[in-house]
Amino acid sequence: MGEEIRSADIQRKTSETEILLQIGLDGTGRHQIDTEIPFFSHMLTLFAVHSLCDLKIAARGDIEVDDHHSVEDIGICLGQGIKQALGEKRGIKRYGEATVPMDEALVRAVIDLSGRPYLVFNADLPKEKIGGLSSENVQEFFYALVVSAGMNLHIDVIRGRNSHHIVEAIFKAFARAFREAIAIEPRVEGVWSSKGSL
Repeated sequence: MGEEIRSADIQRKTSETEILLQIGLDGTGRHQIDTEIPFFSHMLTLFAVHSLCDLKIAARGDIEVDDHHSVEDIGICLGQGIKQALGEKRGIKRYGEATVPMDEALVRAVIDLSGRPYLVFNADLPKEKIGGLSSENVQEFFYALVVSAGMNLHIDVIRGRNSHHIVEAIFKAFARAFREAIAIEPRVEGVWSSKGSL
């Protein structure tokens, strides 16, 4: 029996955005990201590098209106890609946790790939905008992602003053917690749940 390839291709086209996304969960962090929002592209690059997922995103949207539609729809597509790539979630560790510093900022991310979407986002971002990305849309991105992926995600900013540092630590902590949650536990034959399914 060959090893299961955990990957997905997602396409989404609306009157507001057009997105192509490819994700491979068992990669090396290769990435090709173009969202038209340079700081957001940088954050998604950090996700790929620190989760070791291969990630390709090409997104076009109505950013002349604002960045909300693009950020939210990329979150939807990434969540759909994660859900599709995980399939039945056989053998995954399911839970992941990481605490990551970035200069003065310290952020903890905790994940349960339970199939039940829920986001707790405790972050105060002093600046309204970071390099073309509206600070409030960081939460919108993660909300769209967890709903589409069926993921329980807690993000807690333990401390931080600089918005750039805080958001960078959020994406790195999320990536490293995600890497742990999708890792395979060889002793688990089915799914790691008393119910027998996730």
